[in-house]
Amino acid sequence: MKTKHVLWIFLAAMAGLVAFAVLFRAEFTALLNRPDAYRHALFVHVAAATMFFANAVVGMLWERRSLASGRKDVILHTYETVAWLDARLSSPLILLSLVAGLMLSVLMGDLWGIGWLASGFVLFLLSGLVWVASDIPTQYRLKRLMAGLDPADSALPEELIRLLRLRWWISLAGVLPLVVVFALMVYKPDIPAPAAWFR
Repeated sequence: MKTKHVLWIFLAAMAGLVAFAVLFRAEFTALLNRPDAYRHALFVHVAAATMFFANAVVGMLWERRSLASGRKDVILHTYETVAWLDARLSSPLILLSLVAGLMLSVLMGDLWGIGWLASGFVLFLLSGLVWVASDIPTQYRLKRLMAGLDPADSALPEELIRLLRLRWWISLAGVLPLVVVFALMVYKPDIPAPAAWFR
C-alpha cells in the first residue's frame, strides 16, 4: 500500500473519531469512561506520545543531516524513509495517544475545566493543525518534484532543496508545542483553563 493511502486512512480515522465525538457526545463519553482501563490507557498514552515525539525529533534531525551531506542519494533515501515512517508509525501513534488521552481526560473529569489538561489538548491540536495545514501540502509538492527527477542528474533542483529546508521549520513549529504538552503532562501545573483566559 502506498504511503499516501496509509496516511489518508489514518486521517480519515481521526476525522471519524472527531465526528463521532461531536455527533454522539454521550455515547463517546460512555465509551471512554472505563475506570478499570485507567492504567492501560495511561500506559498506551505515555508510550504512544513518547514514541511519536521521538520519531518526529529524530526525523527532523535525520533530514537536516542528510541535507548537510549534499548527496542526492542520501537526501532522497532519507526523505522517503521519513515519509514512510510518518505514515506507518507517526499516524497510528497520534491516533493511539489521542484516544488514550481522551479516555484519561474523561476519567479525570472535565477536559476543559482542568487548566493544564485543556492547555495541553489545545497545544496538541495546534501541533496537528501545523502538520495538516503545512507539512502535508509540502510533502505532496515534494513527491511531485521527486517523481520528475532525472536519474542522470547528479544534483537536486533548488526548489526541491528549498522545500526540504522548509520542512525543518514546519517540523519545528509542530514539535515545539509538543515540548510544552510534555511539560504540562509531567508537572500538571495549577493554571486556569484556556476558556477562563477570555472571560
